[in-house]
Amino acid sequence: MGVTVVGLGPGAGADLTGRARAALERCDLIVGYTAYVDLIRGEFPQKPVLTTGMRREEDRCRAAVEEALKGREVAVVCSGDAGVYGMAGLICEVAQDYPPVDIEVIPGITAACGGAAVLGAPLTHDFAVISLSDLLTPWDLIEKRLACAAAADFVICLYNPASRHRPGHLRRACDILLKEKDPETPCGLVRNIGRSGEEARILTLGELRDTEVDMFTTVFVGSSRTVVLNGRLVTPRGYLQRER
Repeated sequence: MGVTVVGLGPGAGADLTGRARAALERCDLIVGYTAYVDLIRGEFPQKPVLTTGMRREEDRCRAAVEEALKGREVAVVCSGDAGVYGMAGLICEVAQDYPPVDIEVIPGITAACGGAAVLGAPLTHDFAVISLSDLLTPWDLIEKRLACAAAADFVICLYNPASRHRPGHLRRACDILLKEKDPETPCGLVRNIGRSGEEARILTLGELRDTEVDMFTTVFVGSSRTVVLNGRLVTPRGYLQRER
């Protein structure tokens, strides 16, 4: 028995991988943040669940390890990919405080990939993913990462761009990016990726600065090569531009 950390993908279960579905079917207990467990509860109605609210990540990871040590097969679920701002790392950390337990990490479709597919193909070339949440990362470090990514001309995917307690973080981030990037740089945003009410928009970096977003939104800031082709946000890899 052990703990399997499962990425559910960005939507309401529609983007579960085959491995993820198989892990949920064979487990004895599903553990996770209440909102994420609710997304799949209907597909696995007979499975016992253990849920906690926000900011109780350590509690549910410890509970998962403890249940596994009792002989249960436990699935810890996360939205997107469990190893991208998910619970995979924390499970590995807290497991050090217990007797050895088997841990398996099953990847899922992260919001960067899910949102990029909605917009077109903005991540076809090099890109960086940066979270604007300063709950666990100091804002001065986030600023440094934004500045370095902009100077290196990466396409930048922004997670957690704003919340009720930090409504101005996207504007602050755009001000940093505008020191290196043109205001006309093509950008995109997707809200509720893969869920009911999915919305997408393509706009410029200058427009993005004054756009209201929330925690359900993923933001994409193009590089100097990013273009809009027939309504799709695309960063060419260079196949058509290379010498033949």
